[in-house]
Amino acid sequence: MPLFEFRCKSCGQHFETLVIGSRTTVCPRCDSADLEKQASRFGVGGPGGDRSAGHSRPSCSTGGG
Repeated sequence: MPLFEFRCKSCGQHFETLVIGSRTTVCPRCDSADLEKQASRFGVGGPGGDRSAGHSRPSCSTGGG
């Protein structure tokens, strides 16, 4: 589902919402439609735990037994 982050230019509220089709999104605080779409950050999961997109952890091998 398309989840987007917005900042309201009228009151400064940051929020995220599902945007379906051509529906107009409004600020949940002040009902303004004067919004700025923000760059979304997302995480991915998998073996080894959660990782943020764009970030990697170096692998570490102790060699012990």
